[in-house]
Amino acid sequence: MVGWSIQTFAAMPQIVELVIATEPESIEQMSALARHLAPNLAQRVVRGGELRQDSAREGVMALSDRCDAAFVHDGARPLVTPADVRAGMREVRAGYASLLAEPVVDTIKLVDRDSLIVGATLDRGTLWAAQTPQFALAADLRAAHERGRLEGIAVTDDAALLERIGISVVVVASTSENFKVTMPGDVIRAEAILTARPPTACHPELVEG
Repeated sequence: MVGWSIQTFAAMPQIVELVIATEPESIEQMSALARHLAPNLAQRVVRGGELRQDSAREGVMALSDRCDAAFVHDGARPLVTPADVRAGMREVRAGYASLLAEPVVDTIKLVDRDSLIVGATLDRGTLWAAQTPQFALAADLRAAHERGRLEGIAVTDDAALLERIGISVVVVASTSENFKVTMPGDVIRAEAILTARPPTACHPELVEG
């Protein structure tokens, strides 16, 4: 599954560097996969952490100084397209970052953890479901992750850390399916979509410079 994302990024001339954060036992396998699928990119495979945030931080810190901007992508989202990646890149500049997302279509309830009683109904017109990649200047990503580490802040995506240091995060609407493969049925669905795509469009935690 990770290979689909690697191929997509390797085919994009805007991308020059690849860092993969993974489990210690998968470093050798991921290194071989990256060499095979992205021989044109400078690449490094590093040991991830206990949480997604830890792994993303390790990847971000491993980027070389040649990368002015970067993005973090979840390997479990193999359907990302080059067009959406480029759209996210275009929003990045001093003081601004971006992320792919899609509008929430369900009605969202705030529910008490213990009683499961609804406390409020949110306006779905203002709600977006965050995806990856999430894009920023490399210096901003490093600063955001370092601040989060020093303050002991636990979040579920990089954008939340960027928001905390005053970076404005722009939402970029995904133009195609970019769901996270989580359940067994998601694998079948993702395979069907990828198989149906033209070969040029099929070109994993990932950090790209």
